[in-house]
Amino acid sequence: MHLALPTCSNLPDWEVDDRPLWGQLEDRGARVARPVWDDASVDWSEFDAVLVRTTWDYQEKLPAFLRWVGRVSRVSRLFNPARTLRWNTNKRYLADLESRGVAIVPTVWLEAGDTVDVAGLVASKGWTRAFLKPQVGATARETLRFDTDERGLAAAQAHVDRLLPHEGLMLQPYLASVEEVGELSLLFVEGGLTHAVRKVPVPGDYRVQDDFGASDFPVPVGAAEVDLGRSILRAASREPLLYGRVDFMTGPDGSLLLGELELIEPSLFLRHDPHRGAVLAEALMARLEAA
Repeated sequence: MHLALPTCSNLPDWEVDDRPLWGQLEDRGARVARPVWDDASVDWSEFDAVLVRTTWDYQEKLPAFLRWVGRVSRVSRLFNPARTLRWNTNKRYLADLESRGVAIVPTVWLEAGDTVDVAGLVASKGWTRAFLKPQVGATARETLRFDTDERGLAAAQAHVDRLLPHEGLMLQPYLASVEEVGELSLLFVEGGLTHAVRKVPVPGDYRVQDDFGASDFPVPVGAAEVDLGRSILRAASREPLLYGRVDFMTGPDGSLLLGELELIEPSLFLRHDPHRGAVLAEALMARLEAA
């Protein structure tokens, strides 16, 4: 088997999470390449399968990425499937999941080109702190945490006025629990939990990515959390997905709310337990051998 694990041209040198996966695939007889997804010289038909991994600049090049997804899906087996990848690029997918019974962080959807009164919206919701982020984004790009005092609302309105002419945004209550307990990520392969990780920002921050100094560590989870994660994956796709990461935030009442469902290129946190890479490697090879 000749496999591609696409990456991006500006992958940070410190990113090592996927290395155990490369080895596990090679141990199973696969040849593994890591081409840059938007390198025009790559012939994707040479690969038996393409497992999207660290394409971490796709949100900055979304039209090109969506065209790439279509091209690759026509000449190779793409994981996750093209329709899932397309759907998952815009956080509007959360509204779809909410309509299917999934509890998400409460969200007001602001569409590109709309005129929005941030103060009026926040007042109507009774929120005392709020949060803005793009509908297409990653690594906390263009996010804003703000208080609903005069200064905070002015900053939020300026943020919206700058971005909304060009892209959709999300307005949410700010969940202060992120500063205390962070986010909980559940990693699934073929619908089964492989491991769980808690991501905690530096004191006073809300950003849980490595880029901003956040820490992450493996944690045990109970059957209720696992069942909830599985139910979200079932709501997302009628067909079993090869992989997925379910990111939970904690609501004011202590309940778990879906923050994001990562089905394109999630960090798998394999550095905490390299043997977890074997689960994904085995699942991928089993799918290919069964075809």
